[in-house]
Amino acid sequence: MKLLRYIFSPLWKLWFVLVFIIPFLLLYPFFHFAFVTKRFDLVYRLKRLWSHIISKGSFIFADIQYKSKKYSLPKPCIIVSNHTSYLDIVFSTFYIDHTAVYMGKYELLKIPLFKNFFKYLDIPVNRKSITDAHKAFSQAGKKLDEGLSQVIYPEGTISNNGKLKPFKNGAFKLAIEKQVPIVPVANLNNWWFLQNGGFFKSNGRPGLAHIVVGDPISTTGMTEKNIAELKEKVHTFIQTELEAFHGKHN
Repeated sequence: MKLLRYIFSPLWKLWFVLVFIIPFLLLYPFFHFAFVTKRFDLVYRLKRLWSHIISKGSFIFADIQYKSKKYSLPKPCIIVSNHTSYLDIVFSTFYIDHTAVYMGKYELLKIPLFKNFFKYLDIPVNRKSITDAHKAFSQAGKKLDEGLSQVIYPEGTISNNGKLKPFKNGAFKLAIEKQVPIVPVANLNNWWFLQNGGFFKSNGRPGLAHIVVGDPISTTGMTEKNIAELKEKVHTFIQTELEAFHGKHN
């Protein structure tokens, strides 16, 4: 069984790379037009189209559940989720129903075709530099003022095994400063299908990804004294959903 996985996973990942890159190259002229004309709503619609192509082409489908009932996300808001795979970003466009800005690692600026996302819309953050991280969150605040929601992964890195890591304060401090709601999201098993790690050692296969979107958490009236409480509330929600899901599937 391990031998079959050792052979199949890399082959499937090569297929995933093709499904990821080829549609992007075909859509790139439209992305470029949307960037230079500052049609950020069009950029996001193209991202959503690209995500659906990736999902169908790689045979990884998303089962998205809402904690209470399906709703339109507040605008603007900060979407906060655990980070287990690059699929977290792909599937986020399925439940975020309006233009959103992503905060991503600084290294993505080195990829030529992706550079424009961060030049025109998304926000690169170098978490190794306190100064750069502060500038990134300042930029995020300005975009919230413009009505653009933010997607932030407060662990600061991708978990290789789906285990939830401690959260950094930035997303929660920003939500309170701008008095915008937080939407907590639990990615339950994306890492089963596209795992971070060595190309030959990590998971790679089709399947059904499960995601839970929590109810919006209002920050109205909160102050910096509430940062720890708000952070703990979101962390507990995601941890509880992870434990419930994996308890059923172990």
